[in-house]
Amino acid sequence: MTAQVEWLEIGGDPEVWRSLGLVVSHDGVIPLVGTSLRIVDPTQGAGIVAWAMSGVDRSLDATSIDGGLATRVVEPMGPLFAEHELGASGLDHVVVMTPDLERTTGDIAAATACELKRVREVGSMRQGFHRIGRGGLIVEVVERPEIDDGPSSFWGLVMNVDDLDRACERIGAGRISAPTDAVQPGRRIATISNDVGLGVPVALMTA
Repeated sequence: MTAQVEWLEIGGDPEVWRSLGLVVSHDGVIPLVGTSLRIVDPTQGAGIVAWAMSGVDRSLDATSIDGGLATRVVEPMGPLFAEHELGASGLDHVVVMTPDLERTTGDIAAATACELKRVREVGSMRQGFHRIGRGGLIVEVVERPEIDDGPSSFWGLVMNVDDLDRACERIGAGRISAPTDAVQPGRRIATISNDVGLGVPVALMTA
């Protein structure tokens, strides 16, 4: 069975996510193609607190990949769909921070059988990329010299939307940055303000 990130668990308030124009079910799920989000009680932690995977060894359940990426092993979910006012379609990537790129990417590959695709160097920063499961969630692993030694950690996520300008208008001025060119050629990106209260860095990108 192929590894799949079924959802990311985020500690937060479902109503804040609904205020962006996202559908949030009674059990906290934001349905997206490929990998969904699940908003959980913030007492479980702030930001991305875990990822739920299918198609991986059961021994990973309730453990952490590379010491910091809390993992839940779940059954595969059926296809999910919701028509979000925001125009969200799926997750583009999730960002993981690490002091040791080789260690973290090696542990992700060992757990998921999804090998490191490439490494990009920008000054003192290095980025490694995995693509996991159907829908191809990209896991971007970032190594910076200022990160203290220790386990890796989830940082933020990027969501694809059908119409970025319309999504920015829906969220409202002052709550999201103006769209700019993304690193990926031909794509544009905008970052939601921390003041919105999502508790995790979130950017929107053209699909």
